[in-house]
Amino acid sequence: MRKFLPFAAILAALCLSACGTSSPDALANNDPYEATNREIFAYNQKLDDWTLHPTARSYNRNIPQPLRESIHNTLTTLDLPVTFANDVLQGESKRATQTLTRFTLNSIVGLAGLFDVASGMGIPEHSEDFGQTLAVWGMDEGPYIVLPLFGPAPPRDAVGRVVDIFFDPTIYIRIKQHPWWIVGRNYFTLLDLRARNMETVDDVERNSLDYYAATRSLYRQYRANEIHNGAPGAPQPSEE
Repeated sequence: MRKFLPFAAILAALCLSACGTSSPDALANNDPYEATNREIFAYNQKLDDWTLHPTARSYNRNIPQPLRESIHNTLTTLDLPVTFANDVLQGESKRATQTLTRFTLNSIVGLAGLFDVASGMGIPEHSEDFGQTLAVWGMDEGPYIVLPLFGPAPPRDAVGRVVDIFFDPTIYIRIKQHPWWIVGRNYFTLLDLRARNMETVDDVERNSLDYYAATRSLYRQYRANEIHNGAPGAPQPSEE
């Protein structure tokens, strides 16, 4: 998902800063544009209901699980150069070594990432992005913002997603079908993410009194866990 944010998303985030009113609850949750965010969130939900959800459901039903796993492994392997760059920027030499080893093994022995050979050899998987790197460097998340199509994108994460585009070596490969490669890769990354989390997402939506607030809280908890590499006792964001 981290490559889904073009420069236009940053401009949209800046535009949001000029509109909307702030209720006390919104300010307490660092969500000063909550009214606008909720409208965009509702729009994104309609798009999901009409397109991505039924497509992901059909994908799970009709594509054999081993093939879905191979697609997931390939997409994950393609993301490893971005993870490696951010491991290095965060000074995580051990994790950088793991990432480089995973990329080498899965690319060569795993046939371009079709098979996750590295996990079978006890080399754990992890992901990093420049939003996490900025957090490690001490940058605050900023106000909670929801963008059309892209979902939650606080300024720190939005900037991080843009920078990660330039850490991806495949963007520098110029072939005739390059635009289709980018569209296809992003589409299957999004489809894979939605399909693998189908039950979890549906469960949260079905059981939440306020799905928007639940999503906001879960997003922040997930990002905090990623930033602290899942360390026990890592500080978690609070929502009043």
